[in-house]
Amino acid sequence: MSSPAQATVYVVDDDVGVLGSLRFLLETDGLAVRTFRNAAAVLKAASQAEADCFVIDYKLPDINGLDLVGRLRGNHITAPVILITGYPDAGISDRAAAAGIDHVLQKPLLGDNLIKRVRASTEQPAQPNR
Repeated sequence: MSSPAQATVYVVDDDVGVLGSLRFLLETDGLAVRTFRNAAAVLKAASQAEADCFVIDYKLPDINGLDLVGRLRGNHITAPVILITGYPDAGISDRAAAAGIDHVLQKPLLGDNLIKRVRASTEQPAQPNR
């Protein structure tokens, strides 16, 4: 795993504005960021490179964030995941935990809470995942 200042975060969201905002937020905090607009693109990239943490939107155009995490885990990618959603429901936290997702955060108010969660996730001891 990279050192915290050099951690690489993969951000997946179909909204270009959200991707730009999250990239700016995370890069301003010294993180390397790769952005993706759909599950297929991140699945292809994740199989070829190492991510220290994933920030994944729940509502994606091809599959939902929970299913994407299932596919990542099925590909033996165990990096921490933070699920973001603008559509929280009563059971999403339970379903996210069952899918191996570390945290669920509500959009649009991510800010410092997202940075805190990403930093905590990337500072944990490395798990072999590729």
